[in-house]
Amino acid sequence: MGIITALIALAGLLAALGHVGYLAMLQNAASKRGQSGGEVATYTKSRWPVAGGAAGVSLIGLLIVMGSGSFGGDLIGLVLAVGGGVVGYRGLQTERNRYPSS
Repeated sequence: MGIITALIALAGLLAALGHVGYLAMLQNAASKRGQSGGEVATYTKSRWPVAGGAAGVSLIGLLIVMGSGSFGGDLIGLVLAVGGGVVGYRGLQTERNRYPSS
């Protein structure tokens, strides 16, 4: 079950990192607009803890899966990684619906 759980945990991490990347893109675009991007910049600053937390939890889950040789460790790591990935994915969808890219 090791390789399967590692791939699933990696997918969870990638989903969480997608949210981080989209927030970085939004913040970069808002900073280029100056004063007119102030609302978006403030919003993205408030969302960084969610994105960072989801990515961090997913990374911890992936590390547990990679370092564990037992079924219990794989299961705990998988739950953490998938949970962080789901939070990251839902956050990404929220940001994309609120600020769609052209």
